[in-house]
Amino acid sequence: MRGTIAMVVLGLLALAGCQGENGDGTALRGGLPVPEGVARKADPALLAQGEQVYRQHCANCHGADASGAPDWRKRDADGFFPPPPLNGSGHAWHHSTEVLAGLIRDGSPDGKGRMPAWRGRLSEQEIGAVIAWFQSLWPQQVYDAWYEMQQRGR
Repeated sequence: MRGTIAMVVLGLLALAGCQGENGDGTALRGGLPVPEGVARKADPALLAQGEQVYRQHCANCHGADASGAPDWRKRDADGFFPPPPLNGSGHAWHHSTEVLAGLIRDGSPDGKGRMPAWRGRLSEQEIGAVIAWFQSLWPQQVYDAWYEMQQRGR
């Protein structure tokens, strides 16, 4: 028991060591410099376009407030996953912009869901706008974690 507690304490201390400052006021997370409260640089016109695209094409499945279907983590009677939330409470923030755009463009991977392919129905501009819009709904902490992941992937 003491060994388990000691391992937990050591693990927490190690994680705490990954936090801190970079000497220039920039926070460190996981050893990478990330400014606290990453500024979101979305153009208001782009967000308005994204909201319009969302309301017209996405809200019917993902919900007016982007909260997704209840039980979105469980396969339905046909074996498909229901539409997930896009408001930062689901897993969308774990994906890069490129992956999100691909899912919108090409739809769900076979056997995973009923997301239709929007290729040829939405322009790349509209796809980018809808992503920017639903990302604007994400809490700052979720956006910061997504941003950090994006930076690591580069």
